Amino acid sequence: MPTPERRFDGLLFDGMLIAAGGFGLCGIPELLIGGIRQAGTKELTIASNNCGVDDFGLGVLLKTKQIRKMISSYVGENAEFMRQYLSGELELEFNPQGTLAERMRAGGAGIAGFYTKTGVGTVVAEGKEHKVFDGETYMLETGIVADLSIVKAWKADASGNLVFRKTARNFNPPAATCGRTCVAEVEEIVPVGSLEPDQIHLPGIYVHRLIEGKHEKRIEQRTTRAAA
Repeated sequence: MPTPERRFDGLLFDGMLIAAGGFGLCGIPELLIGGIRQAGTKELTIASNNCGVDDFGLGVLLKTKQIRKMISSYVGENAEFMRQYLSGELELEFNPQGTLAERMRAGGAGIAGFYTKTGVGTVVAEGKEHKVFDGETYMLETGIVADLSIVKAWKADASGNLVFRKTARNFNPPAATCGRTCVAEVEEIVPVGSLEPDQIHLPGIYVHRLIEGKHEKRIEQRTTRAAA
């Protein structure tokens, strides 16, 4: 098990494709993102539902100009993302959320591509192969196979079996499976055998490196109402 300082030894290189788990600021691998920032790896393509916020999550890599391209579903909540995209500094490949999740899952399952109706007739269909099945038009989407996956889980045992907490599971399992190498950060590492097998969400066969740490757990949008 690597120390936090050695979590990425031999893994990072300029121009690589990284699949990152998380949704908004929920279940994001914030410690690993910080490690990439510290390493200074640049010209990155990152497949992730979104790009964090201006000063947290993947947004910190935008701030340091380490990201060249995002493959994402949602790009709100981030003024720097908008600025870089509109100025031509950042490339963006939009994917519907379900399509992005399936592209990651397909890549992890060894499936080169699949046909979907989602996005047909929109800008996301431009330049993609189309076929008709049972009178309906579908378009081809390719599986994502990343050079590296970074994910966040709640618990792990020393073999890398992961348990995610509630909605923090989100994109983490498919992101983990589609990377040639997967590094996971967790809140707690427990002894092998202490996790109930039926409660394991991702088998350790997918996880190559594991680190334990403390997390900030920001709330992206806080909505309150006055007491009655």
